[in-house]
Amino acid sequence: MRTVIQRVRRAEVRVDGAVVGAVDAGLCVLVGVTHGDGRAQIEKTARKIAQLRILRSSDGGDDERRSAEEAGAAVLLVSQFTLYADVRKGRRPGWSHAAPGDVAEPIVEEVARELRDVYGLHVETGRFGAMMDVELVNDGPFTILVEA
Repeated sequence: MRTVIQRVRRAEVRVDGAVVGAVDAGLCVLVGVTHGDGRAQIEKTARKIAQLRILRSSDGGDDERRSAEEAGAAVLLVSQFTLYADVRKGRRPGWSHAAPGDVAEPIVEEVARELRDVYGLHVETGRFGAMMDVELVNDGPFTILVEA
């Protein structure tokens, strides 16, 4: 599993012009699933999202960072198979490393459930398989790539 974790001032995802998920200050997380991902990757990914100490302190400074779990921050979780694009050859990306939708969708849903049930976070999501418009204001910018 591959995730791009972004600290945001706000983020939202729209499908056909309608907002389907939105958060204020917190995290926007893009999630890509590959073949063989399962329970171990779900747990590790959720733990990283919840516990990485990347949010600003309560006074807005960068001296002491807090995790989403500590801050009670919201998470916008968006499935993105393109994180597994293979661009080593030619000019067209290959998608063979991305898990098919019927495999990836329940895994992404399980990451969201884990964030809610285990870490107590408010989680908004995009709509799996839809053409989504994701808009965000990156705070920092602060973006981290995590492989599980």
